[in-house]
Amino acid sequence: MPVPAPVPVPEPEREPSEPSEPSEPSEPSEPNDPRESYEPDETHDAHEPREAREPRDLSVPYESPEAHEPSGQPSPEQVRAYYADRPSPLVAATGIVLDDSGRVLLLTPSYKEGLELPGGTVEDTETPEEGLARELKEELGLSVPVGRLLAVDSRAPGVLGRSLVAHVHLVGPLSAEQSAAISYADGEVTEAHWHTPEEAFRLLPERIAPRLRAGLAALYAGSIAHLVNGVPQAGSPAALDPARRAALEHANALDSASHRANRPKSFTAAHMLCTDQSGRVLLVQPAYGAAGRWHLPGGGVDSDLGESPRDAARREVREELGLELEPGRLLAVNWASHAPYPARVAFAFDGGMLDANTLASIRLPPAELREWRLAGQEELRDLLRPKLRRRVEACLTALREGTGPLELYAGRPWSPPGAGAGGRK
Repeated sequence: MPVPAPVPVPEPEREPSEPSEPSEPSEPSEPNDPRESYEPDETHDAHEPREAREPRDLSVPYESPEAHEPSGQPSPEQVRAYYADRPSPLVAATGIVLDDSGRVLLLTPSYKEGLELPGGTVEDTETPEEGLARELKEELGLSVPVGRLLAVDSRAPGVLGRSLVAHVHLVGPLSAEQSAAISYADGEVTEAHWHTPEEAFRLLPERIAPRLRAGLAALYAGSIAHLVNGVPQAGSPAALDPARRAALEHANALDSASHRANRPKSFTAAHMLCTDQSGRVLLVQPAYGAAGRWHLPGGGVDSDLGESPRDAARREVREELGLELEPGRLLAVNWASHAPYPARVAFAFDGGMLDANTLASIRLPPAELREWRLAGQEELRDLLRPKLRRRVEACLTALREGTGPLELYAGRPWSPPGAGAGGRK
């Protein structure tokens, strides 16, 4: 932290007195700077949020700390007042408001030209989330939750002479009913229209469009974007142009932290293929997402906890079915990629042949799964999405023929170029 200029300590007013003999001059003392002398403890944090600060009474002069603390340190109240008076950037909160079709809401303000994203300046002791919620209510009559942080854009001082820190949050997707309820109560907005992202990039002013572009990139990647003057930084986990990232990597221009942040991410999952004695496949129907979809038992690998795909398959079957099953041999590894979303890697293990008693002991968590069923191979086409169906059929073939593990791409076995069906898709 840079050391600030000393804080002047004003002389207290004294009652006039009789003149006295002059005394020997003493050495002048330096004014006391709270940041140099005060060490926060558990109950008084010099960096505590604004909402925890007591408002400073500016009619009371800043007094010498020695008047309050025997140790010579300033009081916690003086430290709070000192930090409350420091210059700070403007803080803005912006919302990327989406509808259920993925369109972006753009506003026409009444007080200036050009289009805007919803939001505005954070006021008083508000957090960015609170400020955005207030702006949505004032501008559009919307009382909706403010979603996750997508991007932060720091801008150098412009015409207002103040630097700006803009937080970009996800809002929505709004339902049709919420979209129909939009109104312009305070008169700051005259119109609001939905646009595709590509249209919005083209219509927004140059200073705002990069925030939308970066925010959507962070949304798709499940990450966050770090911008300065609208430009994604070298260590930004999202929104950095792939060509620029590659150039920085080839030039060895990234530190290890930035390199880890920049690398494209993938999701890893693990499943078990379980059958009954007739060869029918055990499927489960999630209680979330689109109704009527069926899946293999399994789920995401908690790699941040040190979990392996095999460990994850065992845990997921225990959580979803209430069964203690040991994963057998690896049948296939499937790679599926759909930019700009992260790629997905899925491990499929042999879950064995389950007898009637084991099937009868299945217990589903109602918050996660609706039901389970057994399906013959001829039924899979009507129950599973094409990519998952191809994956299950490939695993059944490997199980039946004793082959594998298979290398699959979107459910299709890899084969050398020119070898016919299969190959990377």
